[in-house]
Amino acid sequence: MAAAATSDPSAPHIPVLLRPLLAAVAPVRGVWLDGTFGAGGYTLGLLEAGAERVIAVDRDPLAFEMAAGWIDTYGDRITPQRGVFSRMDSYAQDLDGVVLDLGVSSMQLDLAERGFSFMRDGPLDMRMSQDGPSAADLVNTAEETELADILFLYGEERASRRIAKAILRAREDAPITTTLELARLVEGCLPRAKPGQSHPATRSFQALRIAVNAEYEELFQGLMAAERALKPGGQLAVVTFHSVEDRMVKRFLTARSGGGGNANRFAPETQREAPAFRVEKRKAIGPDAEELAQNPRSRSAKLRVAIRTDAPAGTTDPKTIGMPMRKER
Repeated sequence: MAAAATSDPSAPHIPVLLRPLLAAVAPVRGVWLDGTFGAGGYTLGLLEAGAERVIAVDRDPLAFEMAAGWIDTYGDRITPQRGVFSRMDSYAQDLDGVVLDLGVSSMQLDLAERGFSFMRDGPLDMRMSQDGPSAADLVNTAEETELADILFLYGEERASRRIAKAILRAREDAPITTTLELARLVEGCLPRAKPGQSHPATRSFQALRIAVNAEYEELFQGLMAAERALKPGGQLAVVTFHSVEDRMVKRFLTARSGGGGNANRFAPETQREAPAFRVEKRKAIGPDAEELAQNPRSRSAKLRVAIRTDAPAGTTDPKTIGMPMRKER
């Protein structure tokens, strides 16, 4: 399926965990929503696997510009929708499936002018929607404590305070405006990476990207929107790329499938909502050896799948699912 879905040279991107995702949700039928259209890999994979129609959602206008050469060949089987997946229930209802591929896309990483990568020099941007405040705005205006909080909470960067201090010192002389400028600054605050270790700026760039795009809030709201948009028997498939995202998805599915339990065994038993999801495989699915060899970026990817029950949609609390939350100042 994957090979057929991506045989068009104008859409060569093979998304992470496509094969195991299609196997986990088989048989694919009906109407699906791809909440992170990107280069179109999941949408094409779902169509080739049997979906009647896919609603393709993306906040990045470039995604649809790049798909202009091939998307019309699928006629009304693909419905492009510029927007965010946290509002998917306003785009569609009674969906047979929802797929979310979180984080930054290869398309965005590979374009220096988008400012996501510390490996290419470009403007310090990182905005998925290409509007609103950029990473440069954040780096050059945020207070030291706010920057340190962002780096620690969103990037799990232990040297967050040291890096925040260095940023404030540097911007006293001139604004920090490029990716390599920031990468060198962060690199100077940390020990040199050993062979096989990730680049020293990895965690800081991840943290700033998450803050600029409100990714954790988007994920939290998106999971609840999927619960409202899916029909009974509809499937939710989420691919994550780092531990915080995976923890949020895992805890959401645990809570919404009736596995939360009482926090205090001595407290009175509270009346529980009927489970909104059924989780058949508690363990996340990762890439196999073949995929790792083809795409090293897949090494940290995890897939979780759940099936919507006929229970009414409910709500959950961001703290319950471990969403990192900055302190109000």
